[in-house]
Amino acid sequence: MTGPPTPLRVGRDALLLECAGPEQVRATAAAALARRESGLLVCDEVVPGAATVLLDGVVDRNAVLAELGTWADVEVVDDEDRAVELPVAYDGPDLDEVARLTGLSTSEVVDLHLSTELRVAFCGFAPGFAYLAGLPEVLHVPRRDEPRTRVPAGAVGLAGEFCGVYPRESPGGWQLLGTTRTTLWDPSSAEPALLRPGTAVRFTRD
Repeated sequence: MTGPPTPLRVGRDALLLECAGPEQVRATAAAALARRESGLLVCDEVVPGAATVLLDGVVDRNAVLAELGTWADVEVVDDEDRAVELPVAYDGPDLDEVARLTGLSTSEVVDLHLSTELRVAFCGFAPGFAYLAGLPEVLHVPRRDEPRTRVPAGAVGLAGEFCGVYPRESPGGWQLLGTTRTTLWDPSSAEPALLRPGTAVRFTRD
């Protein structure tokens, strides 16, 4: 981690830590979780985002602010035990549009997507929805100009620097490449979300 994140006080007992990018988000979240586990940080939740980490329910914000400069010492350990493969049928309605935007053929888009190992940067938008980082820059495509009112569960899409899979039917504006039949969100499970921050994800052809 390069330097400490920039802290902002939020509400009565939260801190928002602004980070320089996804890697600093991962490092900052790892440092916060390690400190909470060891009792050095007392807070209710650690919530990573695209460029921030929210610490909610912080008991002593001044203590956190005083030691924030030492958080860079924590090593980020990837959650290799949580590596997940998702079989995908590349039948998405936006596959041709992604090819046009990238200047690649549709088969080249698919091959590049299949060959890329992604990692969950953070979760949000809907229960079980994970933002997967690590796409090659050529696959960074904008959202659709007109979002769809209904995107089916299992749809695999791209938006900006992220790839995502819709865990259930919902509105959405991501460029859809295909569909997976894997269940990403099961509220009856002890761990409802299949994907969580740090999980490595690789797509395979269904």
